[in-house]
Order: sequence, then C-alpha cells, then structure tokens
Amino acid sequence: MIESPLRILHFADLHVGMERYGKIDPATGLNGRVMDFLRRLSDIISYAVDHDVDMVIFAGDAYKNRDPNSTYRREFSWRIKELADRGIPIVMVPGNHDLPAVSARASSIEVFDTLAVPNVYVLDREQLATLPTKRGDPVQIAAVPYPLISELVSNEEYRGVSLEALDHLVSRKLVEVIDSFGDRAKQQPAIPAILIGHFSVDNAELGSERGVMVGRDVVVPRSAVADPVWDYVALGHVHKHQDLNKKGHPPVVYSGSVERIDFGEAREPKGWVLAQVSRGHTIYEFITHYRHEARRFVTIDCDLREEQDPTEAVIRAIQTRDVADAIVRVRLQLRTDQDALLNERVIRAALSQCYTLAGIIKEIDWGTRSRLGAVNVEAMAPLELVERYFRVSNVPEPQAEQLLKEAEGIVREVEAGS
Repeated sequence: MIESPLRILHFADLHVGMERYGKIDPATGLNGRVMDFLRRLSDIISYAVDHDVDMVIFAGDAYKNRDPNSTYRREFSWRIKELADRGIPIVMVPGNHDLPAVSARASSIEVFDTLAVPNVYVLDREQLATLPTKRGDPVQIAAVPYPLISELVSNEEYRGVSLEALDHLVSRKLVEVIDSFGDRAKQQPAIPAILIGHFSVDNAELGSERGVMVGRDVVVPRSAVADPVWDYVALGHVHKHQDLNKKGHPPVVYSGSVERIDFGEAREPKGWVLAQVSRGHTIYEFITHYRHEARRFVTIDCDLREEQDPTEAVIRAIQTRDVADAIVRVRLQLRTDQDALLNERVIRAALSQCYTLAGIIKEIDWGTRSRLGAVNVEAMAPLELVERYFRVSNVPEPQAEQLLKEAEGIVREVEAGS
C-alpha cells in the first residue's frame, strides 16, 4: 500500500510550431510565438523539478503539425530529456497532431522510445502498464491515444461505412478498450490507477482547438471515463481547462493547452495540473504559471460612430488597457465619413509596446447596407470571418448556427489534407 499521495503533473496540447502573430526572436532566431510555447514547456519542467513531483504525464499534441521540422523536434526533445535526466519519469501519449497520416510511419514523439531514453515512456498504443514513479512506488497507467483512423478503416468491419457510422464505431471501440483496462486495473486494488486519453468527451466545453484540428474528432461518453476504478483521468485534446466530474471521483480533467492559440482563448487561463493521487481519493490544483506566464491576447473594441475625432477616441481606449507584450487587435465601428479621418499611423504608434498588432479591423456603418468592412484577414481565423459575415448579413440565428457547423467541417477537412 502506498502511504502518501503520488504527486502527478499533467499537461497536454503544447502545439510547438504555432507561428501565427509571431516575429523572429533575436536571441534564438526562431519565431517568437514558437518560443512562447517552448518557454511554457521549460516552465513546466522547472516546476516539476523544483516541486519534486513523482511523475509527469503528457496527454498528447506535442507539435502543431504531424511532421515538425528538425529544429522544433530538437527544442522539444532536449527539454523532455532534461526532465528525464532529473529522474522524473514522464509518460507520453500521442494526440492527433502527433500521429502519422498512415500507420506505417512513426509518430512525432516515437523517437524517445526508439532511443530508449531512460525515464521516458511513450505509450503510442492502447495499453495498461504498471510503471515506477520517481520515489519507486508503482502506478497503473492506462493509455488511450487518439485512434489512428487510417489503421481502423483497413479492418473489414469499418470498410464502406459512412463517416457518421465510422465515428460511432470508433467511439464504441474506445469505450470497450477503456472498460477492459478498468477490469484489469481492479486486479491490483492497492496500486493507484490513472487513465490517460487524447479525445473529446461529451459535454466538454470546446474552444479554439476546432480551428487547428487535424483529422476527424472522436467523442467518448463521459460515463466511460468517470469510473471510480480510476483515481485520476488525465485528458488532452480540448484546449479549455475543465473537470468533467466535479466533486466526484475520479477527477476527469482536461489540463487545457499551455499557451493561448488565438483570440478565441483570450480569456481562458492556461497552465497545467498538479494532482495528489491516492487509491480512492485524489485532489488537484490548476497551476497557471511558475516563471513564465502565457502570452496575453487583448481586443480593444471602439464604437466611434458618435465621436468627432475617431483617432483620439481610439487612443483614449488604448490608454485604458494594458497592452505591454500582448498580442493586440483593434476593432472599430465607423460611419462612412469617419474612415478617411482615422489616422492608423498614430494608432499603431500608440500600440508600440505590444508584442504584435494583429490588425486594425474596421466595420463601416453604411446605413441601410452592411458589409464585412476593411478586415485584416490575418487577424481573424476562418471561422471568425464566416461568423462575422453571417452576423452583418443578418442571417437568422438558427440558420447561421447550422451553416457555421457545416463550415467547421469544411475547415477541418481542408486542414487535415494540408
């Protein structure tokens, strides 16, 4: 019997390679936004070492793309090895961004297993393993990576089925796997059991991960993971930190992404989870940062239609916000006659302390006509642009919601094929 709780650090959705809104970091020569994500990983490692955790769990999506470049692999790998060299085991489960398009190819994190790096366990297949913690106490780890759909569809039972039916079959398969691992975990009742998964659970609140999704989504019923046989459920894939089993056992926790992806995550706290895991009882806390905070995203909204001097009004609005080192966008509502009066050069000068000005987005009030406005496309995600178009075109809300869902599907398919 383990006498004191195991201290488990859980994080996920690192997405090294996100370059949007970035500029070259003079100290490293890398894109500055990539460095934001890497600094957050360094922060996690420093926290784990300084707080003497027993194990680190990474629940998937190390990189933005399935085939990261060599520099990004190097930067991620030496940080992971630094943790392992301190004697802290790290368990890694691939996410959809880590998996190859075809099963014959290696995942982006498989190199640690290939090189047999001590204290690094890459569980890239569904499995239940009993692993040692730093202090030597055992813990049962059930790993359920994101399913490799291309491998599944090669099976006879999956051939020729519709996409909707395939989603249902894959979800059912994952439930069967989780249930079987639970039955096996019960056979060692004295050893804590942790389920690690990278997939969506129904009722989870989604966020900007929809805009960077690779592959089709897979949804598992909450009842399949909220089984008391587990002492902690460590999830990745959904970017918003949340517990889907509050006040119940086990905690079913998405740690969330460690760094903000875009403006859709501007108000979401980012970080990792420190769980104290015992057989039958677990408590945890959400840690937002140790030495490096996540980059802030700031939106400044100004309705200038009643202003005599629109530029001065924007400057006043900027002065009320903390924009230092933040990624900033300015959204303006203007009358047609005010557009020529707006001095963007002065506005940009007032934002000189921000990290990046994502754009000055103008929505012109044309009276009886509406239009998208002088939109900086780089400052808006595709789905934001679509949603904006529906709004200014007065598309009825139910119809707009349905069209937006269809647009999400199209965006996912395009990004999966790119």
